[in-house]
Amino acid sequence: MANKVGKLLPAFCFGDIFPGLWWMDFLTGLIGRLKKVSKELDSFFDQIIDEHLIQNKHNDPDYNKDFVDLLLEVQNDNLHFTRDYMKAMILDLFVGGTDTTSTTIEWAMMELVKNPNVMKKAQEEVRKVVGKKNKVYDGDIHQMEYLKLVVKETLRLHPAVALNVLVSSTITNVQGYHVPAKTAVFINNWSIHRDPKLWDRPEEFIPERFSENPIDFQGKDFKYIPFGTGRRSCPGLLFAIVAVEFAIANLLYWFDWEIPCGEEIDITESFGLTVSKKIPLRLVPTSHFS
Repeated sequence: MANKVGKLLPAFCFGDIFPGLWWMDFLTGLIGRLKKVSKELDSFFDQIIDEHLIQNKHNDPDYNKDFVDLLLEVQNDNLHFTRDYMKAMILDLFVGGTDTTSTTIEWAMMELVKNPNVMKKAQEEVRKVVGKKNKVYDGDIHQMEYLKLVVKETLRLHPAVALNVLVSSTITNVQGYHVPAKTAVFINNWSIHRDPKLWDRPEEFIPERFSENPIDFQGKDFKYIPFGTGRRSCPGLLFAIVAVEFAIANLLYWFDWEIPCGEEIDITESFGLTVSKKIPLRLVPTSHFS
């Protein structure tokens, strides 16, 4: 479902560029595809909400509440918070938090198997921090400094979203280009992250480049903006980083990874809502503790 939405969002829309030609979107089939996916999403979200309503009636003390449960509590206190509002918020989390996160994890694992020394160093750190607990806990992630460098470098080489869209608040001039107020401006952070004027050996995967570099994910330094910058930066930044770090930590703790015999990794990119691998990554896991 998320893939369907991801393919539709970057699709060319006549109505967006040429408002007078909005009717062309019917001829291209875009409107039909949008309506079909919208109907599927609406039904899917109704099912999720109904399941949570049923679960809440049981008052199970062992039930762990999630985001949908919190939205239902808000609805109980605010009658103006309708089911449609709830679906819109679930959609933001569902689309913005699944495809981008899984794409980043896939790129990270690809870079790790391509760079066995980095993989070895990251695995040693993860397994040392976890120790004999036999489980990766949230608190462990804060001690995995090298893992955090791996994630940072992954998002430099492979930002989940290649283009950040901002809107100019006032009339401005950028290197001789006149930009009217309220103009959509596309920032190519994929290109910025690989600019040799800004990065040493930009095409190489070197997590250590961030070891003594104060750059963070907040977008305060414009040469590193995987989540955008300013007030329009990604609102799910912290959620995304935690999800990616936790997933990779578990993958590295429990398994050793290698490329299937006789295969080579294809690094061709596929551009859509996210910059994903054109050919999905295939790896062979071996349990480290068997």
